[in-house]
Amino acid sequence: MFRLGHGHEALRRHRLAEEGRIYVVTTVTKDRVRWFEDFDNAACVCRTTESASMWMCSRLLCWVLMPDHWHGLLQLRAGAELGAEIRRFKSVSARVLNLQLGRAGPLWAAGFHDHALRGEVDMLSAARYLVGNPLRASLVDRVGDYPFWNAVWLSDRTPV
Repeated sequence: MFRLGHGHEALRRHRLAEEGRIYVVTTVTKDRVRWFEDFDNAACVCRTTESASMWMCSRLLCWVLMPDHWHGLLQLRAGAELGAEIRRFKSVSARVLNLQLGRAGPLWAAGFHDHALRGEVDMLSAARYLVGNPLRASLVDRVGDYPFWNAVWLSDRTPV
């Protein structure tokens, strides 16, 4: 009997990523360890997230780093593969944070969740939802008080 696979493997099989399409992506830390409750750890991953070389084949429109997970809103460019973009982000951010902490081992859980958006309205709703995560998690009283997020629509916002 033929089996498609388990978990994330089965979800990714035969998935196509479309140029110009916008995706909401979520990835969690391994074992949901709350690495990013520590300001220095969070700032390290934020700098990696904002690195000009990080998103070579996509445009990062909006993102938020929570204590144990990361959400991003990405628009794929020509020839981009969503899985490759997320693997690069997870690999580089883990390597940089592990170096800072003097540790080895995985930072992120295997796989990620993604959802393709349908249009401009969905994109703005998704961006609002992402940046509202710290409010819903009761981490802050105002979105502007949370330092670990950014969006392309905020030209005057400087990330940590």
